[in-house]
Amino acid sequence: MYDKGLEIRTAVMGKAYVDKALASNADDFGKPVQDYVTECAWGAVWGREGLSRKTRSMLNLAMISILNRPHELRGHIRVALTNISFAIREIFMQVGDYAAAPAMLDSVRIAKEMFVEIEKNG
Repeated sequence: MYDKGLEIRTAVMGKAYVDKALASNADDFGKPVQDYVTECAWGAVWGREGLSRKTRSMLNLAMISILNRPHELRGHIRVALTNISFAIREIFMQVGDYAAAPAMLDSVRIAKEMFVEIEKNG
């Protein structure tokens, strides 16, 4: 599964990106993490049938954006520029619509409820 993952990871992210990630984490602490990501995320998940790489790339942009992981987002934007550049803006507009705005509205609603509760009960 590792070899399959490495092949897919390199095809999607580019050889230079993968080589840098692996080299900068070649120590006893980082290597098991890179092995896990390569085998599980890239081999076991990206290697499955059912979704195209373009679809997986679009999903990653949305999820990584929502999770506020700027380092990972930069890498996946780089990939998206080569395979789905037409969709990057639209993906982020969906994120704004379905992740940021609902989270904001729920937070405001909860805050208002808490204000009432605190005022009422001290």
